[in-house]
Amino acid sequence: MSTVSRLLVPYITAREGEEPESHLALRATFDRAGRSALGYWDESAEDRDPRGVLWGRCSQLIGRDGLPSGRPRWRMIHPARQRETMTQLHCQICARPTRTPQGYPFLAPAAKDVPRPGDILRTAQPPVCLAHLRLAVEQCPHLQKGYTALMVRSAPLYGVIGTPYQWTTQGIKALAGTDTPIPYRTAELRWFLASQLVRCLQDFTVVDLDGLTTLNSRA
Repeated sequence: MSTVSRLLVPYITAREGEEPESHLALRATFDRAGRSALGYWDESAEDRDPRGVLWGRCSQLIGRDGLPSGRPRWRMIHPARQRETMTQLHCQICARPTRTPQGYPFLAPAAKDVPRPGDILRTAQPPVCLAHLRLAVEQCPHLQKGYTALMVRSAPLYGVIGTPYQWTTQGIKALAGTDTPIPYRTAELRWFLASQLVRCLQDFTVVDLDGLTTLNSRA
């Protein structure tokens, strides 16, 4: 677990010195169906997720302990580490498993209305293990404004957040991106560079954080 100025640095937080791949590494290519698509000149299987979506490359600074090192770039998420923890449903802070007999703990910023059974929530924030729930709430500026703790039993993959591209007569051009998730099986994902993986939280219970952290202390 890394700390800077006594603050917990989440595993998924980008660090100074970790840099994205140059735009020049991208090219126009064709997918398996023969349709035009975005790709890398030296593309490998690791560059795409199991649904075939291309992911943004970014270097990683990993210490001897196997964890990211360097000063944190707060508010910036490392795409590979976010994808890793969201895929495996591991803790966004320590990268360890989060599964409990009741489900997976997620923290969501407070909304106008408290989520109700039957609601479907979409999130790019990986779960948080029981050991780090309280620290996350105490130190995350967004959660300090209010939060909802959820125990999630079903969280299927939904899609990705990233940057759309297009081919022009001058070459490949990046378009303005948004934080709106693009669902899988959408045609525009052929020309998309993903940076965050999104899941649907669709079977959950709103829980009391104090009760969950007390449960962890007894484990």
